[in-house]
Amino acid sequence: MEIVEILPDDYDSAIEGLALLLHDCVHAGASVNFILPFPMDEARAFWTGKVARAMAGGRRRLWVARDGDRITGCVMLDWDLTPNQSHRCEVTKLLVHPDARRRGLAGALMARLLEAARAEGKRLVTLDTVTDSPAQTVYWQAGFEVAGSIPDFARHPIEDRLESTTYMFRRL
Repeated sequence: MEIVEILPDDYDSAIEGLALLLHDCVHAGASVNFILPFPMDEARAFWTGKVARAMAGGRRRLWVARDGDRITGCVMLDWDLTPNQSHRCEVTKLLVHPDARRRGLAGALMARLLEAARAEGKRLVTLDTVTDSPAQTVYWQAGFEVAGSIPDFARHPIEDRLESTTYMFRRL
């Protein structure tokens, strides 16, 4: 597997693979803002809408893990924040395909993101994740600390229940 940055000029050619990755992750229970039913059209719309605008505007960077031509993981670094927060950035949409998990891919994606955040001159990286989830463990292993948790923050993507979220940070 290789990890590559998707640049704005290459973004359109990656959308179908990104949509399939998001679709499969949500259907496997990933709590990343979407709930079932979650058709491929919605997955495509996410990548062609808000994300495409942020990529084109230079306010977001995207890395993907590829296994041949297949996108098996991704992570985004977002710094479209207010002027008093220009020193920080946010991690969004760390996704690893269910078939590619438990191979260190999430950690490798996070390492690439943190390296880029440092290079961008950022001093603080923040994120939120489902409390006590496998993703939270990945973030701990990447050096993130817990800032706090909010109960009943979001609906589970498949089950009719609410989940807590934990806010985390890492100083660079």
